[in-house]
Amino acid sequence: MKIKKLQLYTSELQEQLRFYRDTLNLEVLESTGDYFEVLTGYTQLRFQKKTNATPYHFAFHIPGEQEEIALEWLKERVAILHGNGQEIVDFPAWNAKSIYFYDVDDNIVEFISRTNLHKPKSALFSEKSILGISEIGLVTSNIKEQLEFLNSEANLEKYDGNLENFCAIGDDHGLLITINKELKDWYPTGDKAHSSAFKIEFKHKEKNYSLIFEKNTLRKFIG
Repeated sequence: MKIKKLQLYTSELQEQLRFYRDTLNLEVLESTGDYFEVLTGYTQLRFQKKTNATPYHFAFHIPGEQEEIALEWLKERVAILHGNGQEIVDFPAWNAKSIYFYDVDDNIVEFISRTNLHKPKSALFSEKSILGISEIGLVTSNIKEQLEFLNSEANLEKYDGNLENFCAIGDDHGLLITINKELKDWYPTGDKAHSSAFKIEFKHKEKNYSLIFEKNTLRKFIG
């Protein structure tokens, strides 16, 4: 599952624009009074203005084994969120290591390096090292229902977890981190998980899919 486009919502459009453009140095593809779009590797990330938007959790792929230099790069720009008392959190079952931080909207943003997936092309790290979006949080009250929809409509399968409180759906290249908001909060901060709306376009097994999540429901849309 390769995430090509992701649309999120923000009530602080100009502040978010400054964060992604000036703090993370990402290339702005388009900017209006209603939205802006930045390039993050192979993914186009759009923030659309919306009153009373609620926070998200999402993650960017970075090259494998570059988490240490990515951490130093990030620490010059943002405050790092600790997980289990660590700045770099190890997920051995996923062959991955993660770093977390907030953006302006208190979205929990993650850099994740997967040892066996993306080999670094340079010994240095910069905003150009960001490879694309790897995860988006899908917050629901019925994980089973969302998994069944994703399996039937996009041939996505459970990657890890269960049908009660947490289920990662997809594969190493892209995941919908699906959690039950009544049973689980966001790692590593314990922030309340909101069923925040989003639009996503991705490619999986040579087919393209466009989905929208809103009002606790996933459905297809024409992009």
